[in-house]
Amino acid sequence: MHISKKKVLSVCSSVFVLTLILSMTVFAAEKAPKPQLYATFWALIPPVVAIALALITKEVYSSLFVGILVGALLYSGFSFEKTVVHIFEGGIISVLSDKYNVGILVFLVILGAMVSLMNRAGGSAAFGEWAGQHIKLRVGAQLATIALGVLIFIDDYFNCLTVGSVMRPVTDKHNVSRAKLSYLIDATAAPVCIIAPISSWAAAVTGFVEGEDGFSIFMQAIPYNFYALLTIVMMIGIVLLKADYGPMRTHEMNALKGDLYTTENRPYENVSEGVVNHNGKVIDLVIPILSLIVCCVIGMIYTGRFFDGVGFVEAFSNSDASVGLVLGSFFGLIITIALYVVRKVLNFSDCMSCIPEGFKAMVPAIMILTFAWTLKAMTDSLGAAEFVATTVEQFAGGLMNFLPAIIFLIGCFLAFATGTSWGTFGILIPIVVAIFANTNHELMIISISACMAGAVCGDHCSPISDTTIMASAGAQCDHVSHVSTQLPYAITAAAVSFVTYIIAGFVQSAWIALPIGIVLMVGTLLVLSMKK
Repeated sequence: MHISKKKVLSVCSSVFVLTLILSMTVFAAEKAPKPQLYATFWALIPPVVAIALALITKEVYSSLFVGILVGALLYSGFSFEKTVVHIFEGGIISVLSDKYNVGILVFLVILGAMVSLMNRAGGSAAFGEWAGQHIKLRVGAQLATIALGVLIFIDDYFNCLTVGSVMRPVTDKHNVSRAKLSYLIDATAAPVCIIAPISSWAAAVTGFVEGEDGFSIFMQAIPYNFYALLTIVMMIGIVLLKADYGPMRTHEMNALKGDLYTTENRPYENVSEGVVNHNGKVIDLVIPILSLIVCCVIGMIYTGRFFDGVGFVEAFSNSDASVGLVLGSFFGLIITIALYVVRKVLNFSDCMSCIPEGFKAMVPAIMILTFAWTLKAMTDSLGAAEFVATTVEQFAGGLMNFLPAIIFLIGCFLAFATGTSWGTFGILIPIVVAIFANTNHELMIISISACMAGAVCGDHCSPISDTTIMASAGAQCDHVSHVSTQLPYAITAAAVSFVTYIIAGFVQSAWIALPIGIVLMVGTLLVLSMKK
């Protein structure tokens, strides 16, 4: 596999810096008081630095580490010892000690093992052949990717990796660029999960609505979740109208000539699937995927105490997505191994060898996730949440009808800067509930939906978002290529959503605002398609 000198230099530099730091004697830090820059605009500087560097240098790991370093320097007041301690004790070690984060990493490893198993057993190849006989056009391959993404609405991580592993052979056959596949996966992950009542995202949102019926409010907010709904409209429109624009158009034009990657950095181009069993059948892909879905649903409702008598919906609302996905994916893995051994598609030794292979395939995503979580820990320690909360409360007063649109923009910026939509929910939704308590219920619903839509939009755009990282991994696309090609599409959907939220703030009816938003989106795509 060709590795550029730039990449080797970057990796060697990172290893040297980490070795130098770890070789120093660092004493345990006492619990420090809040830093001088706490809850100020400076709290948002670290992620801004990381994002800017990633887009400029095309180097994700070093950019994220520099962002972490900036955050630690601001936190410590530029003290060397406190900076080093905060990076590791308050950052990397802290996030890797978090139960939820560890669960997500275990889930990724198991999912990587399952993908490796399905590839080795020939299930993916068999599905690719079957799809090749039934999907004749590039448009059909892209629409099938969208449809599968919409159907897998339980969790965004699960969505990204499953859709990627299943549809990648199909889209490759029809010369759909990896950047386009990444966009389709990402746009059917968080935007679909946030409007699905039975999903880990719905469970997260309902937990932030204190003093109200969280699930009922989530259901009422779905028609007002303009970014999610308009993103789906946009995807279908782009595929049908062939209205690609921006950097994505270059990727798609090159893909038609046989180059699926376009950029110099091609981390997955020469990835070997190992020895593939050519006797595999479509059921060797379908049964593992179905078992994974069923087991993940059971795992999530189990953590919500469904088997202790709690109702299904309530169990989903109270579920622990991290633990539930780990339990579900584990039993999905057991079923898959049993299926292949019984069918004699793979022997037990072959199945076991796929586990470390799957782990290795997930290492880049795990590294980026770890750095992204650490960067978020830096912004948390600088009081980013408190800064945003104070800012929103100060400007909420005389702008009630414009408040949904303003909250949408704030949600976009906050999620983009921090790389977390769930954290954005936790900051903004309680503020909205407090502002509209016992006043305008409909405007509260619209504003809560604007929180969710803005958070998903920012998450969709951000290069440090875990969902964006997972979409790159699922499509086996260079991460920076995915971010740079997706950004113009996400901004277009965000602009139309912003206008729609202004309208919704005044008419306060989804049945008026949403059709207007759809017309605006389709009109925008028609204009863009004519400018090719």
